[in-house]
Amino acid sequence: MEPKVGIYSGNASRVLAESIAKNYGIPLGKTTYTKFADGEFQVSFDETIRGKEVFIVQSTFPPVDNLFELLLMIDAAKRASAKHIYAVIPYFGFARQDRKDKPRVAIGSKLVADLLQAAGATHIITMDLHADQLQGFFNIPVDHLFASSIFYDYIKDLNIPNLVVSSPDTGGTKRANVYSKAFNCDMAICYKQREKANQISDMVLIGDVKNKNVIIFDDIIDTAGSLIKAANLMKEKGALTIRAVCTHALLSNDAIEKIDESVIDQLIVTDTIPLRKSSDKIVVLSVANIFAEVIKRNIQCESISSFFDFNPFI
Repeated sequence: MEPKVGIYSGNASRVLAESIAKNYGIPLGKTTYTKFADGEFQVSFDETIRGKEVFIVQSTFPPVDNLFELLLMIDAAKRASAKHIYAVIPYFGFARQDRKDKPRVAIGSKLVADLLQAAGATHIITMDLHADQLQGFFNIPVDHLFASSIFYDYIKDLNIPNLVVSSPDTGGTKRANVYSKAFNCDMAICYKQREKANQISDMVLIGDVKNKNVIIFDDIIDTAGSLIKAANLMKEKGALTIRAVCTHALLSNDAIEKIDESVIDQLIVTDTIPLRKSSDKIVVLSVANIFAEVIKRNIQCESISSFFDFNPFI
């Protein structure tokens, strides 16, 4: 007997969820979102989910309402007797708070993991976590997927000569190293020092980019400050063209406008977070097919290890 499957969405990821459901081969499940005058909101499932394998798609980028909506949907599914509840979180918010980096601060990502489990999630599916160790914050299965396969195929098709792979900071060295091996090209690294969050005091380039076409890889682009500073530095050092590849396009405040005015020729991102504004410089690649395939394999109890063959964190 085929298991009953339902794919549902919060407000933050509805377009992506519709695409995932379409790739899977079923319509997106029906839900209702009700907001009260004081800002409180309620979510409900508009069809029976008793005994179903329920997949709830919601990225948890700001505002925090997106996270709380996901928690409410998980709780509602649990109380409606869903068989299993999969939290499909393309972008896992609060992932940058993965440790105590100074006294008297919270470990936000651990708190979010505890909240998801307390709400009733039985399985997590996410993509390109900011730190690999976040998987250990959960006591339930975590499928940690990577966007590297779609990035690799897209860049390979561009057939860029004299390629150099780069990272905007030393934390992305492993990622850049694997891409450099995949494309059989040189690598350059930026070393940066921060005065505080989203504010860089100094940056130094390690490697040669003169007369090269550079691709900068990162997992998150927020204010775009680090990326633009790295691009400017590489341009000063003689880079011919500069592209950037980032999985999660937060693009806060005026980041898109800054990208448009920068020396960056192209920014390649995924649809884990919907773009608030289009740009001629920004290319969006969809991850819907990856998530749909992983959902199928979970239902059919098949291996998903093939999705980790090209893993930029190894």
